[in-house]
Formats: sequence, structure tokens, C-alpha cells
Amino acid sequence: MTDKGKLNSLYRKYNKREYVHPDPLEFLYDYKNPCDREIVGIVASALAYGRVAQILKSVRKILDKMGPSPSEFLDSTSPKKLSSSLAAFKHRFTTGEHMASLLLGVRGAVREYGSLNECFVSGLARSDKTVLPALDQFVSSIACNAGYLLPSPSRGSACKRLNLFLRWMVRKDRVDPGGWQGIPKRLLVVPLDIHMATIGRGLGFSERKSADMKMAIEITRAFARFCPSDPVKYDFALTRFGIRDDLEMSHLLDE
Repeated sequence: MTDKGKLNSLYRKYNKREYVHPDPLEFLYDYKNPCDREIVGIVASALAYGRVAQILKSVRKILDKMGPSPSEFLDSTSPKKLSSSLAAFKHRFTTGEHMASLLLGVRGAVREYGSLNECFVSGLARSDKTVLPALDQFVSSIACNAGYLLPSPSRGSACKRLNLFLRWMVRKDRVDPGGWQGIPKRLLVVPLDIHMATIGRGLGFSERKSADMKMAIEITRAFARFCPSDPVKYDFALTRFGIRDDLEMSHLLDE
């Protein structure tokens, strides 16, 4: 199942909101203001590891603390109050201290650049072949004492959660809500997790054993053969297999 027609058929069939749950992406739909949505996206993507049911509970706990406008909450809440409000938070090995550090780093970047969107675009060069150089600068601009929440691509990490965040914010279709400007979709890199790694190998897009950045680039380039202007468009539809109980991975690879 490696021709453009079949990929586009899967995209049309499964790239729909009815297939989103359970996925932390669903939280972004509640925020119309891009300044709020980008903060929600950072939180939801940072916590997108572990069991999906726990991910959804943990993201909800953070968002409930921030109220209807996360951007206003961050701008008006003191570091001490923010840390105190998150003191009891725990998501696997992510503590309230880690999340407070992330959110204060986000606030600092927003105050310096105006938004996370502008922060990211400031690191983008016309000669860039992917978003990775800009992603490196973006991570360094958000000072955070829990580096695993915002890993750097220059260190070899596949940066699955950050590339997922970028997919949500840069793309706009029936599933991805978008909101960011100035970043070409063709520069995006596929969010590589265990499901996409299995799919990529099964479709012959990569032979690598390690689900690292090199594999992410290989799979992205393979998708770019079918849609050079938007190679990551297939990510959501394909990763429903293996995530949802009603869609079996074996059915996808047998297509």
C-alpha cells in the first residue's frame, strides 16, 4: 500500500474528527484564539506520552488550572502562584515543578516575541529544508529545566511530541486546527512514534531499527513523493491504526 491513490483514500476516509478521540489534539478545538491554542498545544503535546487515558486526564488537570484563556493566565500569574497551583501535579515522571518551568519558559518566549508562532518563525531561514533548525532555536528560546519535555533535534531525538505540536499548529484541515502563520507545510517532519515507525517499515519507507530522527526524515521524504507540499498530511489517518481499538495495524499493512 504505497501508491498515492491508496494513501489519499485513507486520508479521505480517516482524516475526520470522528476519529480523533482519544487524542490530546481534541483539547485544541476548544480554543479559537491562536495565542491560547498554541499554549494548549504545547501542554498537550508535552504530556503526550504513556497511556492515552492518563494523558487526557493530565492535560485536563493543567488546562483546568489555567481557565478559559491560558495566555491571559500565564501573563497575569506570578511564578510563585503558578508553581503553587501545580505543586500536586504528576504525570508519570513529569512533576508540577517541570510543568511550571515549561509554562514559565513559554511565558518568557511569548513576552519576548509576541507569540510562540513568532518565536518559531524568527528561527526559520529561507534555505531550510525542514523545520528542524528552527525547532532547535525554538527549544532553546523556551528555557525549561525538564529538557525531555522539549527535546532538541540536533541531539538525535525524533522529537515526536514537538513535531506533533507543529503538525497541529501549522496544518489546517478537518482534523488539524492550525492557527500559525509563516511556516510552509512542506517543511514539517512526521511525528515519529512506535506506530508510525511500524507503519514506515511495513510500507518500505525505512529499514532503520531505531525510531530516531533519521527514520523520521526517511519516512517524511517517502510521504513527500506523494505530496511534496504537505508530506505530513497522512500522519493522522495512518496512526489511527494501532491507536484505536476498532482499527487494526494488520489491516493497514495488508491493504
